[in-house]
Amino acid sequence: MKKRYVIGGAIVAVFLVIGGLSFLNSSVEYATLSKAEQSGKKVQVTGKWVQDMSTHYDTENNTFMFYMRDENDRIAKVVLDGPKPNNFDIATSVVTKGRYEDGVFHASEVLTKCPSKYEGESASDHPDGIKKSSL
Repeated sequence: MKKRYVIGGAIVAVFLVIGGLSFLNSSVEYATLSKAEQSGKKVQVTGKWVQDMSTHYDTENNTFMFYMRDENDRIAKVVLDGPKPNNFDIATSVVTKGRYEDGVFHASEVLTKCPSKYEGESASDHPDGIKKSSL
């Protein structure tokens, strides 16, 4: 009977260790481009796509390259492992997950935030100066 408890306890302990390690690997902190460069760890950086600078999709390597500006107005080249994200062209902001290496932010994932069709116009946006409701 005691042997069962020892084996059961060992199995539970192994699963707790694996779960803890998975949690630590999945938690990624937000950072600026400067902090990402200094840390060398995988981080999330929020910013905006710099539309004035070039973008390029490399079909051979399946990588998408663009430039982003973070909240401190620092601009960095971003290389995403994969194709251009959906709605990238209309995104109001982007969140990149990855590491800063060799002067380039290498992203494993790019999330886009697009303008909501449910947000109302401000009065200054409307030609009559009247704010529309968002129904």
